[in-house]
Amino acid sequence: MKVTSESIHAVLSQNNSSFYIPPFQRAYSWGKPEQNRYFDDIRRIIESERNPEERDKLEHFFGVLVIKPEGGVFAQRHIVVDGQQRLTTSLLLLIALRDWIQGTENNLKLQIDNTYLKNQSSSYDEKIKLKQVTADWDAYCALVNGTQKIAGKITDGYVWFSALLKKSDFTADELFAALNRINVACISLDERAYKGEDPQIIFETLNSLGKPLSFADLIRNYILLGVDSKQQTEIFDNKWHPKIESQLVDKTSHFFRDFMQYKDSTDFKVISDNNTKELYAQFKTFVKKHYDGDRVKFVNDVCRYVPLYLMIDKVEFTENVSSNLRNNKITVLLRNIFHTISAEAFKPFVLGLLAYHEFGFNGKKLSDEQLIDALEVICTYLIRRRILKVTQGETKAIPALCRELENRWEQLLVEAKTVVFALLYTGIHRVRLPNDTEIANELVRIDFYNGLKKYRKFILGKVEENRAKVSVNMQNEKVTVEHIMPQTINKSNAWQKELGQGWQEVHLKYVHNIGNLILTEFNSEMGNKSISEKRKLLEKSNLQYRFDVLNKDTWNEEDMLNHQNDMIERILTTFPLPQKMRHTDNWDTNVIDTTPDIFSPLEEDVNITGIKPKKILIKDEEFEVNNWSSTYLIFLSWLQENNSSVFEMLLKQAVKANRPDLITRQNLKLRIEEFVQTNANIDIEYKRLQDGKAFRDTPTDESDNVIYVKAHRSAKSLISKIADAMELVEMNKDSVMIETQ
Repeated sequence: MKVTSESIHAVLSQNNSSFYIPPFQRAYSWGKPEQNRYFDDIRRIIESERNPEERDKLEHFFGVLVIKPEGGVFAQRHIVVDGQQRLTTSLLLLIALRDWIQGTENNLKLQIDNTYLKNQSSSYDEKIKLKQVTADWDAYCALVNGTQKIAGKITDGYVWFSALLKKSDFTADELFAALNRINVACISLDERAYKGEDPQIIFETLNSLGKPLSFADLIRNYILLGVDSKQQTEIFDNKWHPKIESQLVDKTSHFFRDFMQYKDSTDFKVISDNNTKELYAQFKTFVKKHYDGDRVKFVNDVCRYVPLYLMIDKVEFTENVSSNLRNNKITVLLRNIFHTISAEAFKPFVLGLLAYHEFGFNGKKLSDEQLIDALEVICTYLIRRRILKVTQGETKAIPALCRELENRWEQLLVEAKTVVFALLYTGIHRVRLPNDTEIANELVRIDFYNGLKKYRKFILGKVEENRAKVSVNMQNEKVTVEHIMPQTINKSNAWQKELGQGWQEVHLKYVHNIGNLILTEFNSEMGNKSISEKRKLLEKSNLQYRFDVLNKDTWNEEDMLNHQNDMIERILTTFPLPQKMRHTDNWDTNVIDTTPDIFSPLEEDVNITGIKPKKILIKDEEFEVNNWSSTYLIFLSWLQENNSSVFEMLLKQAVKANRPDLITRQNLKLRIEEFVQTNANIDIEYKRLQDGKAFRDTPTDESDNVIYVKAHRSAKSLISKIADAMELVEMNKDSVMIETQ
């Protein structure tokens, strides 16, 4: 490594040098604020030069420029590892200066062209000296060559410098002199590997401040900085950009994590701002392990898997699916698993199944039927667990499932359904596969309509498909879950007579039960109509469910119980288990999973009953917690510090509530006086935001503006409060994660 202090003039005027900005670097991003600061620095240098009383003329340090010579110590091409924004900005000013020069200074135009902008030994188009990133190349070429300008940041910078020059009283000579006094710390890396000057490590170190690079950014830079500039351009333009980043867009980082988890059968953390560096370190080990460090081999393999991942992540939501249930079945099942049920954890495992279907193993591939069988088993597993609301622990089971795919490959080809059921039986209590007895008992007990709100239409739709052997358009908003006995019964309603004596108890017990629900296209028209009127509407229905009502003369408690039994049997048949698993304990109840789990407050149906929190991770910060109240308080404290406007809005909204979540000490004292007659324990319920102390334990002379929080709530309620605030701030799912004990 060689470090020297060089002027911008000295760096750019080397006749035999060309500069190459790797295609994966960020496009030119400087705007008027940065350009104005640069121009002001030049102005101060010129004013210093003009002042005859100054003996030591002003100079300016412009930052760091890191370059790596390519092709030998005396190479004519230099890769710009860091400092491309500074380099490009200086050249945009020189282009603007060239086009601004008039009259007797015309010979300077050629000097700028031949010395700073072009190099006759350059291998780039039209001998241009600085090769820009792909996104900026055409616009930069147009400016250098004086052809039709192309809109963008590059052209905006040139136009702004042109305007600043016109307003100034500088001469061209003064500007050249100023460039001689603008210095950079020029770090030239030794390309010899044994010197240990890896440009990627240098790049990571220099970019450790400011906005952090994403996991995908770090991977791209690591892969492309490891090959020469010609390969960088070829790989980026022909593979990385068109086949990876432009396809995956904002899911690129998530793809790489899921791809690693499948290939390595290791539990890598879910992508978040606070674990990027840890995942990146694991990624470099991953490339060495699976590709012998061959970065081109890695890119080629990734390009094979991206289309498969898109099948999982970006399933098309077509208006209709084929009436033939076998057609498009794979697409429908992928949509069910990853969009209806939202089983993110299963992406690595399903990616493996799709790979065996597309590429095969040892010359054999999974057939369409075998893949469909495997996906149907996953769907059954997920729905059964969601009916019982036991969703935790699935993430930790995935690495073992991925590992067993290859181990049981020959069996998978013979009987995919049986093998996948066997794989999903992991022996861990928390990830059990509920049997028929458990499901039946739960369906008798639960409020199916509200308790399974996210899945109710899907479950009933699948039952319909299983009965009729034709698909149901789940995206059709007219197809909804209908209460046969209506949700409300008026005093004069015919339903009182239909239900008979004790109708209130019958209504309360069965209104949202599976025994009172069907799928129909006429929900809005049915409303509170009598059973006879509903039958007339159902005669027009195309769904098999119509017969459940049309074939009965009444709809009372006995009818609902019969319908309940029928529906439970249909659900068990639609999401079936192998015969030997239907009534057995499909888990080892003696094995307790003690591994910490992690979830986002924005996840639905997370069961935290009997579980305690250990940490809350917010963006790139980690906080230890020991109960749900402290978890909520820490989140609100973070929100107050990092998004004060939203916190103030929550505080204002809370003022209107009877029992506000947030309240100042002054208002809290008034409420305590107001509720003193009711013996409400408000002085315990409210805790000080800064340290979690209950109101009754804080000093009486404390400032009236101190904030208190109603943190004495159920765990589910507190998690819901965090989720509401996250949605208000537009935080993504992975920006807040809670790790449990």
